[in-house]
Amino acid sequence: MAAENRHNSGRVRKIVLFCVFSLLVVVTVPLIPYAIDAYAVAGKQASVEKVAALENPAINLWNDVRQRNERTQGLTQVQGVDSGVLINKAGEDWRRFRVEQLVPYGAWFMGGILGAIVLYYLLKGTQMMPGGPTGVRIPRTTLNQRTAHWFTAGVFWLLAVTGLILLYGRFVLIPILGSEGFAVTASACKEMHNLFGPLFILAVVAMFVLFIKGNMYNLGDLKWFAKGGGMFGGHVSAGRFNAGEKTWFWLVIMFGSALCVSGLLLVLAALVPGREVLSLAHMFHGISAVLLIAVSFGHIYLGTVGVEGTLDSMTTGSVDAAWAKAHHDQWYAEMMNDSAAVEAADQEQGSGLVEGGVAKPGQAPGV
Repeated sequence: MAAENRHNSGRVRKIVLFCVFSLLVVVTVPLIPYAIDAYAVAGKQASVEKVAALENPAINLWNDVRQRNERTQGLTQVQGVDSGVLINKAGEDWRRFRVEQLVPYGAWFMGGILGAIVLYYLLKGTQMMPGGPTGVRIPRTTLNQRTAHWFTAGVFWLLAVTGLILLYGRFVLIPILGSEGFAVTASACKEMHNLFGPLFILAVVAMFVLFIKGNMYNLGDLKWFAKGGGMFGGHVSAGRFNAGEKTWFWLVIMFGSALCVSGLLLVLAALVPGREVLSLAHMFHGISAVLLIAVSFGHIYLGTVGVEGTLDSMTTGSVDAAWAKAHHDQWYAEMMNDSAAVEAADQEQGSGLVEGGVAKPGQAPGV
């Protein structure tokens, strides 16, 4: 009966994970044609503006106004940052970068990553545990770590969805909602993005403090990279975290920090000296967001339908011994002789978080 319940539970979990993965595909793939169309429109507009500028008899004056040749500071009684500048070139440069590069290339990059993941899954399927689950559970994450992980994931995707709507909404949502409907949607997304953005700072700090242990690189990680995590050259030995997981951790910390700093500058724009700084902040914010969203697709895939048993680490806090031995053999060997870890597992088992048996020091799984 217990085996049948586990089997049914596994089927339900796979169905839920497949639905989540399908939702990501549905959200991302439609952005690609709109991004391509935006790139083409931007190119045509740039050509029209170039021709118009050449035919303008007051081209020198207009170039000074648009700051095309060099920064020209005018005279004005109004005191303030950029008060003597009619049109700020930095703002125009950012607009062009956003329309002509960030929007189309970002869509291609995110869509390409997602497409590669889907193709890999169709070819390889789910990587199963060798020999199947043993029923022996090994504690892997604490309650604080799991809480920080899901808090970070929730805030990140709230900000990601609202940010993508602000970036691609005019191409995707205006044909559906109309201009007025999109205006309301974009305004709501902007307010949500600004309101919940500071929570991401707390999330990044929590992730750094709770997961820094075990995520420092060592010489053994070079072999993991050389073998592509086991894709080339067979099995790669790994400790508590392999080189791929360490890389994901540091990407979250680095790009997450870039998002936090640039986001604060944009929210506190009145305190920033000059639009050049704001333009750079916008640029770093957009690039960091696109990169982190794209890489997170791989993290979600490997943590759900990609590798059997991985999700347990962030749901129950424990993993099957077969999973630990297959993917983190060094850590598995350490845990088999760690009495303190066994005691911690016993405590979690009493609270219903651990299923099956718990390995004892020096005892092989299944014994």
